[in-house]
Amino acid sequence: MSARPSPTLTSTAKAGLSLGALGVVFGDIGTSPLYTMRECMAHLPPVGQEAGVLGVLSLIFWSLMLIVSVKYIWFVMRADNHGEGGIFALLALIHGGRVNPADGTTPAKRGLGPAVIMILIGAALLYGDGIITPAISVLGAAEGFNAISPAFDKYVVWIACAILAGLFWFQHKGTQSIGRIFGPVMALWFATLAGFGAWHLAQNLSVLRALNPAYGFALLHHSPVVVAALLGAIVLSVTGAEALYADMGHFGRRYIAWAWYGVAFPGLVLNYFGQGAFILNHPQSTENPFFAMAPVGAARFALTGLSIAAAVIASQALISGAFSLTRQAIQLGYFPRLKINYTNAEHSGQIFVPFVNRLLAVGAILTVISFGSSEHLASAYGIAVTGTMAITTIAYYLVVRRDHSWSIWLAAPICGVFLLVDLAFFSANADKIVNGGWFPLAIGAAVLAVMHTWKIGREEIFRRVYGNNVTEAELGSIARSQYVTRVNGVAVFMVGSPQGTPIALLHHVKSNRCLHKTVVLLSIITDEVPAVPDDEQLTLREIGEGIWRVTGRYGYMQSPNVSDLLEKTKTAGVPINPQSATYFFNREMIISGGNARMWEWQKNLYSFLSRNARPAKDYYQITPSQIIEIGLPLQL
Repeated sequence: MSARPSPTLTSTAKAGLSLGALGVVFGDIGTSPLYTMRECMAHLPPVGQEAGVLGVLSLIFWSLMLIVSVKYIWFVMRADNHGEGGIFALLALIHGGRVNPADGTTPAKRGLGPAVIMILIGAALLYGDGIITPAISVLGAAEGFNAISPAFDKYVVWIACAILAGLFWFQHKGTQSIGRIFGPVMALWFATLAGFGAWHLAQNLSVLRALNPAYGFALLHHSPVVVAALLGAIVLSVTGAEALYADMGHFGRRYIAWAWYGVAFPGLVLNYFGQGAFILNHPQSTENPFFAMAPVGAARFALTGLSIAAAVIASQALISGAFSLTRQAIQLGYFPRLKINYTNAEHSGQIFVPFVNRLLAVGAILTVISFGSSEHLASAYGIAVTGTMAITTIAYYLVVRRDHSWSIWLAAPICGVFLLVDLAFFSANADKIVNGGWFPLAIGAAVLAVMHTWKIGREEIFRRVYGNNVTEAELGSIARSQYVTRVNGVAVFMVGSPQGTPIALLHHVKSNRCLHKTVVLLSIITDEVPAVPDDEQLTLREIGEGIWRVTGRYGYMQSPNVSDLLEKTKTAGVPINPQSATYFFNREMIISGGNARMWEWQKNLYSFLSRNARPAKDYYQITPSQIIEIGLPLQL
């Protein structure tokens, strides 16, 4: 589904998308100045303060430049799947396209080779980060109440849970509504970052020497243990970079880039350099340099309040990214069908997935209760997103080699530099695994098990059920057979593909030895436009022997109305009465104990997922009394 905005957008609408991107996409990376410089100074190698400050600023600046501006904005975000970003978009491009099981089509069979498994691991890690980021952001924000009064200490966890509950409840309003509220707040936030940073930078312009990368490399000439600790703090400045790509479908690359280069990047750089100037001008200060930049009194109190609001918003990027990843996983056949709400007719990428939202909400709230403080949660932060960043680089290399036809001499050096940086940051966070980093990895492992099981389970089902599909010519022979009685009435069989023969029809004929005089093979296709005009929705073709093939096309913002479609079919000349038609669906009944190449626990898991996946019939507006489901027992 295309996520590109309409070319007829007004200047006001374009500005709104850029402003919305500030509130939805840049919240995570935009709040990094709250703690990054403090953590970096706490993990400095044994060098002088001036050399340490200049080295840290150099590493932060060039990390932002190389990872965000160059890797993601200039390169990776150009590899989009119909405007959608994220690691699953790369998987779709590697395979040369995608499918859309939401409208009934069957996923193309694809091998689960090393590249696919690697990408699934990256996607699964992002789900783990999607739970831990809201938890640590909101818990850290709630802990700001301790600065107002120590009496709040025993209520911090419950305040954080209440804020999280409100944040996840608000998701159903849609990305556009969220962006309208969060966008202005984040615009004020970045303006505040830039203002305080420029003020202190003007008092010590010598920190601009940190633009020379030599100062950063100088800090890396120490023992691996010391360098790893430093890089583990530096990486905090770019957490949220992967969310830019995952959220691309919500706003589009152009508007995310405008927001980055025009607002976010200048605000971040000015603030980091301002913090560096403050540290050099006040070498005896032991306070957090971010808050210390603001004068004591009303200004610092206001900055604290704005910081709390920005920290809450920071979790939005991962939440929206999880919605986009889920839709892509469904479309690629790696996740069961779920209900997806489209919240903006002008931008298909702005979606809301209720089930995923509930899981993230429960996971984040339980995480807050379990860990109890942002200090404890910090030990689990970073390992998942840095792992995904490295996997994204490898997947991007495969895309540009296979899909963009880059030569190895062009792709290898560019992606090699990106991968070197990614692996350096990932290695620096590896020691966090035993101190809490196992938590997002455990979540990722659970999600990976679901995706892998669903994929191989569907392929096994398709191999057994659709491996010997009946052609239209063979279907005509069945209809003419003297052993098949033709009865009065209309039977509508839902078909996943406009070329397929539904298994429900074959079971019906085999069991009842009869077939209705009029048979409609109906396929519903979702086109990548907001709406398909009424006069273009219906495609009709006669197969013969009273059998018709009907294809209904709808836009991604339209709900398929099968009854209305059959009225149009009647008007086109097909002898049917939509009010008396019978609709046939097949319902899979999974039985374990077969010889499928799956572990027994996978067979049980697939059976559970299949029972709870949203049935295809729920996508269509059909009177329940007109539906007949035919059981399809399958032993795995």
